[in-house]
Amino acid sequence: MAVLDILKYPDARLHTVAERVPVVDDRIRKLVADMAETMYAAPGIGLAATQVNVHERVVVIDITETHDQLQVFINPEITWSSDTLQSYEEGCLSIPGIYDKVERPDAVTVTALGLDGKPFTLEADGLLAVCIQHEIDHLNGKLFTQHLSRLKQNRIRQKVLKMERERSAA
Repeated sequence: MAVLDILKYPDARLHTVAERVPVVDDRIRKLVADMAETMYAAPGIGLAATQVNVHERVVVIDITETHDQLQVFINPEITWSSDTLQSYEEGCLSIPGIYDKVERPDAVTVTALGLDGKPFTLEADGLLAVCIQHEIDHLNGKLFTQHLSRLKQNRIRQKVLKMERERSAA
């Protein structure tokens, strides 16, 4: 296993739409293991393959504080979402230090393949539902900031660029 480099905003590769995984094989299982190690090391609660510059539909999530309940979603698809919305403060490993409230459906049903290549369906609500939607957005080339107003998006872009300049000067 290896810790992979996470692409940082405003890297254009973060807007690449990921391709479906044709077969769950050892290469995909290694990618999942590396993504899990990367997510835990960051530390984070979710990571999409797009964020590590692999443009395939693979997501890892672990919302536990003990980091012992890894969930893997290969070719995830949201098949249902509630009409009830919730607002959560979201952050992103690709946009470190930036957090803002995003409104999303309160509950979702997702279908995906597991590490064994077999399909499964999961009903999720609360933080897990938010995380699933956030990571699937990554697979579709979308960042959580794109759910915000243009004004907030511009402020975030300026803040990120300022942090980069300060890091470079140090």
